[in-house]
Amino acid sequence: MSCQTSINKNPGSEGFLESITRLRVLIIGDVMIDSYLWGKVDRISPEAPVPVVLVNHRDKRLGGAANVALNVQSLGATPILCSVIGSDREGKEFLGLLSKNGLSSEGIVISESRITTIKHRVMSGSHHLIRLDAEQDSLLDETENKALKEKLFSLLSQIDVVIFEDYDKGVLSENLIKEVVGFCNERKIPTVVDPKKRNFLSYKNVSLFKPNKKELKEGLKLDSGLNEPDELKTAVAQLRAVLQPELVLITLSDQGVYVESEKENCHIPAHKREISDVSGAGDTVISVAAVCYALGLSPDRIAAIANLAGGIVCEYVGVVPIDKNVLLKEILRLNLLPDVAGIAQ
Repeated sequence: MSCQTSINKNPGSEGFLESITRLRVLIIGDVMIDSYLWGKVDRISPEAPVPVVLVNHRDKRLGGAANVALNVQSLGATPILCSVIGSDREGKEFLGLLSKNGLSSEGIVISESRITTIKHRVMSGSHHLIRLDAEQDSLLDETENKALKEKLFSLLSQIDVVIFEDYDKGVLSENLIKEVVGFCNERKIPTVVDPKKRNFLSYKNVSLFKPNKKELKEGLKLDSGLNEPDELKTAVAQLRAVLQPELVLITLSDQGVYVESEKENCHIPAHKREISDVSGAGDTVISVAAVCYALGLSPDRIAAIANLAGGIVCEYVGVVPIDKNVLLKEILRLNLLPDVAGIAQ
């Protein structure tokens, strides 16, 4: 069944954003600091054939699962972030950024042995010159994992939807995923996943599974380019047979998104935009998809609104959360708001 033609039929509702404000969203995954050095390039180094960047601005932002928390917050919901950071200088900076952005640190575990992930990006205007990463991607040790689980399960009873934001940095393990998903399924708490390669096949029986095309190919070890509709549908069928998610949402970069449930499927094209930077777009898509799922929206609505939001943040340089007012304006322009009479109160 195709749902592409159905997404524009219902009028909007002013209660949509108000409904989001009632949601409490738990985000579990790898956090990091996104560090930026902005400058101007007007010459090549005499020491080597590389550009010389005259730095005029420095910035540090919350990244990874913490950027998902920022997106959830920007939409109006209440985010609760669960992760592990180091006791290093970057860890202290991370906690400072949480406080600065009005985010709680109650779900954060501080490790004495791990380092805090930081990604340094050197920028000239909107051009990304180089990225330098400092990270540790080994799995948590027994002590760290126990502390994280205690945090998680102390918070889960208060939650409306859980987001697994997996960056393959070691916070999420197969056993932890299985325990949390099992707990949530017993209590009918939706689970929404943004996966990476290492744990790709560990997310069984979740509510919504959102890989991009590259992650889908790597996770299923496919040789196909997935460039044809039939190839993509075959891959999704294989994914559904293994993981049995309720809903699959595949992001296709400039080709939009593909969504499939047991009863329907559709491809929603990307909106034409002036793309400045795709960094963080996946964080926005999973955040919007999670709140829309928690509010009981249909698969086509979830996909259409998440697709729209991901495109909007690509118009900005650097990793930025979605602006709910910009999103609402675009939703109204495209007539994508649902009749939310049936949304959970």
